[in-house]
Amino acid sequence: MASVFRPGALALITGSASGVGFAFAQHCRRQGMHLALIDNNSASLQKASQALQSSTSSGTEKPQTLTYEMDVSDLSAWSKVHSDLSSKFSTIDLLMLNAGMSIKTSNPWTDAEYFHKTFSVNFFGMVHGLATFLPMVQKSTGPSAVILTGSKQGITNPPGNPAYNATKSAVKTVAEQLAYDLRTKSSPVYSPQVSVHLLVPGWTFTGLSGNQGPVPDEEALSKKPRGAWLASQVCDYGVKKMADGQFYIICPDTDVDEALDQARMTWGAGDVTEGRSALSRWDDNVKDEAAEWIGKEAARRRGE
Repeated sequence: MASVFRPGALALITGSASGVGFAFAQHCRRQGMHLALIDNNSASLQKASQALQSSTSSGTEKPQTLTYEMDVSDLSAWSKVHSDLSSKFSTIDLLMLNAGMSIKTSNPWTDAEYFHKTFSVNFFGMVHGLATFLPMVQKSTGPSAVILTGSKQGITNPPGNPAYNATKSAVKTVAEQLAYDLRTKSSPVYSPQVSVHLLVPGWTFTGLSGNQGPVPDEEALSKKPRGAWLASQVCDYGVKKMADGQFYIICPDTDVDEALDQARMTWGAGDVTEGRSALSRWDDNVKDEAAEWIGKEAARRRGE
């Protein structure tokens, strides 16, 4: 899988002007890849492009950096990007659909617009990207990959932001279906050379948590909360798991290790199989039992 990141290949990344998207763009550029950057923030997109172009080593053939300011929820905008990009490149080797947003509302259960806005970006923005560019990924002559950025909130479903959680749960479902179809011979999109990866960051210092724009690591390090990872750490972890052939890339952070993540997800699945109350981990009548079980299960997984 490391060969997806190779000189002369093309990576298209949404939400690429900051956070995890920018970190992956930096990694791709270090491998000599061409970049198609999509973001809705014009100023950050320009800064990201400048930073990436200046990072190219002198004396080498400089790869291209294309930028597209657009709203991923606008399907017609995707068509315009395709028209331009396909005139320059015939294939895409890495398609990373990473753009996302989270909004607040005083009462989600009376605010339909809150759900519509969140789904339009987090879910349909990803659907639009797949519908528009998956055929170009399938045409890649070398190994190619699709990365869809999910969230632990789409798996453990904590209370507080039901629209965001629902969109990320939908992203997980679509990623699983896509991975199955691309590897299955009877599928109309059968393409075994294309791998699919569900990237699930842990607590990461990104634009959603106050780190706006393409911020250098040394600057972000001085500002980030102690427990959060840098976006570059998520990228490094993700690239390694891709090389290992992993579909589910569940990133830890400084406060939550892999064992604790696994225990929490196992408990959540047990709500269904054990007939517990919905979101029992936060149920006043069950939460102490949940915390005790999760703690013991995490310790078991660590070999303690």
